[in-house]
Amino acid sequence: MTLPFASPRPVIGMLHLPALPGSPRASLGLDAIREWMLRDAEALAAGGVDGLMLENFGDTPFYPGRVPAHTVAAMAVLAREVKARFPLPLGINLLRNDGPGALAVAASTGAGFVRVNVFTGARLTDQGIIQGEAHEVLRLRRLLGCAVQIFADVAVKHSVPLGPRTLEDEVEDTVRRAHADAIIVSGSGTGKVTDPEHLRCAREAAGGAPVLAGSGAEPGQAAALLRHADGLIVGTAFKRDGITTNPVDAGRVRAFMEAVREAGG
Repeated sequence: MTLPFASPRPVIGMLHLPALPGSPRASLGLDAIREWMLRDAEALAAGGVDGLMLENFGDTPFYPGRVPAHTVAAMAVLAREVKARFPLPLGINLLRNDGPGALAVAASTGAGFVRVNVFTGARLTDQGIIQGEAHEVLRLRRLLGCAVQIFADVAVKHSVPLGPRTLEDEVEDTVRRAHADAIIVSGSGTGKVTDPEHLRCAREAAGGAPVLAGSGAEPGQAAALLRHADGLIVGTAFKRDGITTNPVDAGRVRAFMEAVREAGG
């Protein structure tokens, strides 16, 4: 599977949205959120990232599955703005696990991929038990006739398994039986370092499907992660003072991308 990026080992910068209208911590209107998002997107693009991913990060506590219609609508409006202004591949993640909603946003806005946190199996999370929905997402993709790629997490952050299972078995099922286009391996939580050994095991089990590191990347760790990863998803490391909820710091983006290029990414 070929990923939709110009770089063979892309760095995807996160667009962490403030709380959207209707969510418990919402304090900004959609126009103000749009301006926040576009400033972050400009800083990421100027710093040289290879792609962007839009996520309703501020909507805590998250719905475990489907999000309200007004959230899907807001995400679609914002995604369209990003696509119109920045010629970079765009991904959609609708937290906590609304794969069909994310796919609908991507298909209607020209985004190239979605991230689904629990695509197969089941995980115990702070939202309760979340079950995989590959059967729904893939059938919706066929119904819509779109080519949006599905990036699926395995052993996703902020969760634990319901029973013992090896990472290799989970990767094999996610690729071979659920037909994910790429695999994401992350640390235990947002900003937590991804274990390079987990990346190595996932890559061996993925049968050629791309494997990305989904959290915790720092400039000094880029080389170690890219020995086993086909790309990096980066959020916290790009933020002012390394705080996830802060705006993107263009200087941090440039420094990180320089480290990646030196590592051969």
